[in-house]
Amino acid sequence: MRIAFYTPFKPLGHHHPSGDLVIATGLNDYLTVGGHDVQQVGPLRARWIYWKPWSWVKLLAVYGRARHRVVQEKVQLWLTYHTYYKAPDVLGPLVSKAAKIPYVIFQGIFSTKRRRHPKTWPGFVLNKMALNTAQHVFTNRREDRKNLLRLLPENRVTYVKPGIHTDAFQFDAQARQKIRRSWGVGDMPVIFSAAMFRQDVKTEGMSFLIRSCGRLAKEGLDFQLIIAGDGKERRNLQFLAAEHLADKVRFLGKIERDQMAGYYSAADLFVFPGIDESLGMVYLESQSCGLPVIAFDNGGIPEVVNHSETGFLTPLFNSDRFDDAVRTLILEENLRRTMGRKAALHVREDHELTRNYKGLEAALIAIVKAGEHE
Repeated sequence: MRIAFYTPFKPLGHHHPSGDLVIATGLNDYLTVGGHDVQQVGPLRARWIYWKPWSWVKLLAVYGRARHRVVQEKVQLWLTYHTYYKAPDVLGPLVSKAAKIPYVIFQGIFSTKRRRHPKTWPGFVLNKMALNTAQHVFTNRREDRKNLLRLLPENRVTYVKPGIHTDAFQFDAQARQKIRRSWGVGDMPVIFSAAMFRQDVKTEGMSFLIRSCGRLAKEGLDFQLIIAGDGKERRNLQFLAAEHLADKVRFLGKIERDQMAGYYSAADLFVFPGIDESLGMVYLESQSCGLPVIAFDNGGIPEVVNHSETGFLTPLFNSDRFDDAVRTLILEENLRRTMGRKAALHVREDHELTRNYKGLEAALIAIVKAGEHE
């Protein structure tokens, strides 16, 4: 297939890492490795584009170039990754209609509450138009599928399990020994967490974790909290950690994704609350490396973490339940190991990217073939 691939929220290769970027890159790479000609469209970030009049001038220019390229190179399919009220796809529906090719969305989101606020109403309308235009919408969240079915018929919406390349996230005994030695943690349990330190729920979640660990430290529990990540809120988080944890915490800074498996392997459990987390690739990555997970029971986290089997999911902002879950896995080594083994098996059985995307690929090929016979 010759595919035009567009990411309205964040272009591939963007310098700010995120789960969305990981998923978009994984989708692009899977199709490319599969022999398809995937052509990047843009760059045009649609984030809040309806409140940025100057961006519409750029939109017209990008539209003209994209339309010419799609027609000249006989592109067979337009595939957009992630359209929602904040970054609606205003480009794909126009180009695909002009070029008379199928328009498909992976990870479309439909939220009716966005029509109630003047700030988000334009995004709601534009996103709804994109979703209605799409010949098919794929989603990696069951909750999103449920919401999409309020707008689209069932035969135009397909759920695809989220996945990672599990070969890239395996337990590494050598890395564990080397990294733990550099941390000087001996045999004490290591809690690992990772996030970007933005002024939003990421920092709020990390603050919640630090305070939770602080309370456990006051109980006399022996552990080390290791935090990977960077951002504008790093200094504030370090001050908070110094207040609550003293020498029981270490900040690593930003770790490249291809190095994360070693750090997961060096830890004993992965903990990050994940407030309103749409999915959270770190939960798949850490489990794949054999770590049990502790997080809030919200967003897309329950789709990738099995409560009481591969980790613990606690009620949102319930400090007592969260502390109890962390305490349990600090103290019970056998339970940690059992959950970790189940976690690695769970990801390999249900969330291997290559296996999960085969159905998506077959569906895209069928859509292209059907369009050629119309």
